[in-house]
Amino acid sequence: MAPSAFTIAEEYTSCLKTVSSVDANFVHADNHGGHVASNLIGDALKARVESVNQDTCGAGEEDAFFVADLGEVYRQHIRWKKNLPRVKPHYAVKCNPDPQVLRLLAELGTGFDCASKAEIEQVLKMGIDPSRIIYAQPCKTKSYVRYAAQHGVKQMTFDNADELYKTKQLFPEAELFLRILTDDSASLCRLSQKFGASLDSTADLLELAKKLELNVVGVAFHVGSGASDPKAFLKAVQDARFVFGQAASIGIEMHTLDVGGGFCGDTFEPMAEVLSEALDVYFPPHIRVIGEPGRYYVSTAFTIACHVIARRTVADATLGTTSYMLYLNDGVYGNFSSIIFDHQNPVPLVLNCGNRFLYDTRRSGYDTPTVTEYSIWGPTCDGIDVISQSCTFPETIDVGDWLYFEDMGAYTKCSATRFNGFTDSHDIVYVSSEPGATALLGL
Repeated sequence: MAPSAFTIAEEYTSCLKTVSSVDANFVHADNHGGHVASNLIGDALKARVESVNQDTCGAGEEDAFFVADLGEVYRQHIRWKKNLPRVKPHYAVKCNPDPQVLRLLAELGTGFDCASKAEIEQVLKMGIDPSRIIYAQPCKTKSYVRYAAQHGVKQMTFDNADELYKTKQLFPEAELFLRILTDDSASLCRLSQKFGASLDSTADLLELAKKLELNVVGVAFHVGSGASDPKAFLKAVQDARFVFGQAASIGIEMHTLDVGGGFCGDTFEPMAEVLSEALDVYFPPHIRVIGEPGRYYVSTAFTIACHVIARRTVADATLGTTSYMLYLNDGVYGNFSSIIFDHQNPVPLVLNCGNRFLYDTRRSGYDTPTVTEYSIWGPTCDGIDVISQSCTFPETIDVGDWLYFEDMGAYTKCSATRFNGFTDSHDIVYVSSEPGATALLGL
């Protein structure tokens, strides 16, 4: 059974303890807002860093770690409900399968977008009803389809004829969404080159589905991860309306539209406004609408702290300058995989330098004319393992100091590897800057 809202609230209350605990725990505030969130995250970072003595700690005790503010996830959910009340979010598990994030979203009533057997299994083990899951993978492994069938996960996407024959063979009772091609040229991560049926092929696919007596219940699209052009949603909704019409003309009555993901925190309101207006124009109220947000929920909720494990001095005799190469205990083969796979540029910030704790001071302290240049590198022996080619700090960073990076919740730890034998699993300290999250978990 899924934990009830009361169960989670009770757990949150029982976990009111100091953040110096190395165990994953929840820390709460009596009020909310950015200031409280910053204080909670800063306190958690400081407590953990001060608990590590680099000269005596055991191997791995100084590893990189996350602080996750579940209050931020909650605020994003409320923001979604305010701006897209018609669209029920199905969180994209692939983005960050953190179990506490999934538990919170489950209690908030979201659905889940799963792309593999493992993701479906993780959600089902939480006690989530299979009707809240969409297997949003147009090209699926046969054994995974059998697993979905055995566990009643009926909603799934397709975009080609072979997938229809596969479904007829393995799961004829499935509820199918025809995923259509969209213009994702303005997106951070383009998906149309891999998935989506062109409008030239949708009529034939619908005819085949009807011939095979399969149940096509809706249309799905995805404007690309990290979309930046609101007009992409408008065109996609118009195309979906066209396919709904094609289906109706041959006797297929569809009832659901899946608007996919692509939502970013920075551009969410204008995106939501265009999408909402398009839905109202092209789809009557009885049509169910779902979405698949991922990074929108978690990107800003996670902060990572990394230890400086080594430093090299780079002296340029010609220019008379000195810079430094800093080596951290995490890099692009670990939680900074987002640099390669998600086109991110994490910004290094100084957490502590010597005995000074400097979290959240860069806004007032980095205008000093005296700065030192650094490049930031990961711990592996691969030359591409670079986090930042050039950055500057007013402080002189040395071995044993800590840096931190904000907005590290999306496509980071989910794609970390064990290359060179480094760990792909890092501790997470949970805090909550929104007490209201626990009170509203049952909504």
